[in-house]
Amino acid sequence: MDHDREAVDSLHPLLAGRFSPARFDPAGKVDDRAVELLLEAARWAPSAGNSQPWAYVVCRPGEPRYERIVPHLAPSSARWATDAGLLVVTLAHRFVGGSEVQYSEFADYDLGQSVAHLTLQAEAMGLGAHQFRAFDLAALTAELRPNPGWSVVTMIAVGVPAAASDRPRTRRPAADLRDAPWAPADQE
Repeated sequence: MDHDREAVDSLHPLLAGRFSPARFDPAGKVDDRAVELLLEAARWAPSAGNSQPWAYVVCRPGEPRYERIVPHLAPSSARWATDAGLLVVTLAHRFVGGSEVQYSEFADYDLGQSVAHLTLQAEAMGLGAHQFRAFDLAALTAELRPNPGWSVVTMIAVGVPAAASDRPRTRRPAADLRDAPWAPADQE
């Protein structure tokens, strides 16, 4: 057994089995309780200074907010994301007014932590989560009109996967995580 296969086999099943569905079952619903659990998982993510600089706009097919968001999807994401039972717009509180801190350099990182928690909770509930950025950022921001300091960052489609992934998941080798950003001459 090669080292990478052994490492994957040692991961927690939620991590080893997680994939981003390319298709969702349009009949798969995400009920109120599921939405609350997903947001609760996101809420408990770590953040710099416990600032929790994230927010989510959640909507399901048939809801007025959904009808406002879907037109801003790029055609490439609209083909599959609209079959998900839930669309989530992620926002980061990047600019902090009325304080000595004018910009949170950790906001996007902290939002990513929160999204990771939401994603793993979805996996634990038998749902799939597919994060994406294929939408008109300026138009969606104008549509949602977030409060000052808040920025729309990404979207997540959450729902019942139409099928299990039949594609093998590939990743860069673990050694690249330690070595890729540096030239060999820079290493000690």
